[in-house]
Amino acid sequence: MKNKLKKVLDKSKEKLKRVKTEHLISKYFKENILFVTFVITVVINSTVLRFFCMHTIENYLSFKAILADLTIAIIIGSFGYLFKPKNRFTYYLIFDIFLSAICMINSAYYTFYTSFASISMLTLTQYIGDVGDAVVENVIQLKDLFYVLGPLTLILVWLYTKRKKINTKKEEKSEKRKMMTSTLGVGICLLFIYCITLTSLDVTRFVKQWNKEYIVMRFGIYMYQVNDLVTSLQPKINSMFGYDKAKKEFEEYFSTKEEIPKTNEYTNIFEGKNVVVIHGESMMTNVIDLAFNGQEVTPNLNKLAHEGMYFSNFYSEVSVGTSSDTELTYNTSLLPTKSGTAFVSYSDRSYNGTPKYLNEKGYYTFSMHANNGDFWNRRAMHASLGYQKFYSKSDFYVTKENVIGLGLSDKEFFHQSLDKLEKINEDNEKWYGLFIMLTNHTPFSEIEKYGEFDVTLKETITNEDGTTEEIIYPYMEGTKLGNYFKSVHYADAALGEFLEGLEEKGLLDNTVFVLYGDHDARLPKADYNRLYNYDKETDSIKSEDDPTFVPYGTYQYELGRKVPFIIWTKDMAGTNLNTEITEVMGMIDVQPTLGNMLGFYNRYSLGNDFFNVKGNNTVVFPNGNWVSDKIYYNSQKGEYLSLNNEAISEEYIKEHNEYTNKLLDVSNNIIVFDLLEKNKEE
Repeated sequence: MKNKLKKVLDKSKEKLKRVKTEHLISKYFKENILFVTFVITVVINSTVLRFFCMHTIENYLSFKAILADLTIAIIIGSFGYLFKPKNRFTYYLIFDIFLSAICMINSAYYTFYTSFASISMLTLTQYIGDVGDAVVENVIQLKDLFYVLGPLTLILVWLYTKRKKINTKKEEKSEKRKMMTSTLGVGICLLFIYCITLTSLDVTRFVKQWNKEYIVMRFGIYMYQVNDLVTSLQPKINSMFGYDKAKKEFEEYFSTKEEIPKTNEYTNIFEGKNVVVIHGESMMTNVIDLAFNGQEVTPNLNKLAHEGMYFSNFYSEVSVGTSSDTELTYNTSLLPTKSGTAFVSYSDRSYNGTPKYLNEKGYYTFSMHANNGDFWNRRAMHASLGYQKFYSKSDFYVTKENVIGLGLSDKEFFHQSLDKLEKINEDNEKWYGLFIMLTNHTPFSEIEKYGEFDVTLKETITNEDGTTEEIIYPYMEGTKLGNYFKSVHYADAALGEFLEGLEEKGLLDNTVFVLYGDHDARLPKADYNRLYNYDKETDSIKSEDDPTFVPYGTYQYELGRKVPFIIWTKDMAGTNLNTEITEVMGMIDVQPTLGNMLGFYNRYSLGNDFFNVKGNNTVVFPNGNWVSDKIYYNSQKGEYLSLNNEAISEEYIKEHNEYTNKLLDVSNNIIVFDLLEKNKEE
């Protein structure tokens, strides 16, 4: 009897305790409803951002990022208790809008750049008007509006508390201070717990900042932005911190590099020749030899590739500066900076640009681009690279009729450039000129101006009565990739007309023609799946069970972002120079490779003369990924794809990761700390 009574009493105590606990929790939420709502909406937004952007199990299960964002939200929210209850909502709303805006901006930014935004890129907002259509059509999506729900939820909760007259009591200063300090204490405790979960690799990558996806996956979007702000201030404080270490690493890196360049069979073969360089906007390797219904997408590009020296396994190495990053790497053999862009943030640095070396060899060097001369700060940066003259939009005749997309059409650009080039050729013994194309820039939407190019699939069938009938399947019609093919077909036709004009004016006789694609066109992976796996019967993508299905996942997409690099002369076809080179090469290798052919040497280039390392080269990307002739390595996931189905040793990966890290650090330090100029002064 006593035991039964004891059990009843114990159960009653447990119920009372539970009711009391539940009452306290309920009371806390009721009295702190705005704080709780703020924290929940802020953390949900940051978590959804990661889910929208990075589709990996590792990211989905990243507890560290959630804990980091929760910590930031609690610490920020704690200071809300210093305000009177009637002003507390305003405080939380301001920060909710601010943090939601960070998520929205990064969501849209990631869609186009596959990276996260940098504070230093705010200086580029002046250029948004020039690419407004591209932003609206290719970047902003419905998912980017999700983050508005955070502030809206907070507003609705506030209206509810006002109507129900919740939490309207007056608070003493001591009570407010107590709530602030206790909440802040919880945030600091969580921060301590978070910090002890970090590995040395996490901390290293957080400090270096170049692998933005990894940082957001481990530290959350809010800590990433705080760290990015500090990093973005580096140019202002580099004279006080970090210079000595950067200088030491710079000297150690180049201490083993030869003072005199190695020679090979291509040394000086083009010395003294004129040079035409074509910067092919969004031109990709996958269009070469591609045809629809027997019509080639790029017949002129095909001709150059088949008759010249064609590097078919070539990658641009751009970061958020896209075209400007390519110009930097092509001209200097340096990689993009880990924060901001060299063209905008570091145009006042000293650079060993290809034009500068050719100036010393008696060349007249110039660049032409029929766009706003200050876009990407080209006017200032081209001077820093060594170009003696920059022809921009103001030097061309531009009307509404001859504009496509962002500016003067490629056909009109080349037509007007020919007259300028003819005059340059008359006034100078030898010259080097860069021609930057524009029409093939996203969003590829002005299809009516590109001319006729059919991207459907046509089949001719024979009926039972012997008559023939043509059936047309939509195929790539109406897709962004299909529109891109129409755009690049137009750009290719403009290139063909330019070549014809050069030949007619006798400007190809002593000229080397160099063409590179500046970066991939950043088109949807689903469109490529349609291109390679089109089911004409259902007008959709084939099932993966179909034996003809071509897998096209993340790695295939990354490897498919190759751009063309071609060196061509009118008499090269049929010679030993007329060859396709399939080993991997990057934009950083162009200056030393061309320098060897043209007779100049940059001891402080970070790339390689390709023909001195052929078969043993590595292309490093600004996000820490890299590709060799053996594997493609993804630093975010810490995994790789073997390109030849061979086993790869841990030592091989470790060695290449160390090389990647060192290359990124040295390149960034050269630019940020202006080491080339300082080294020259010393």
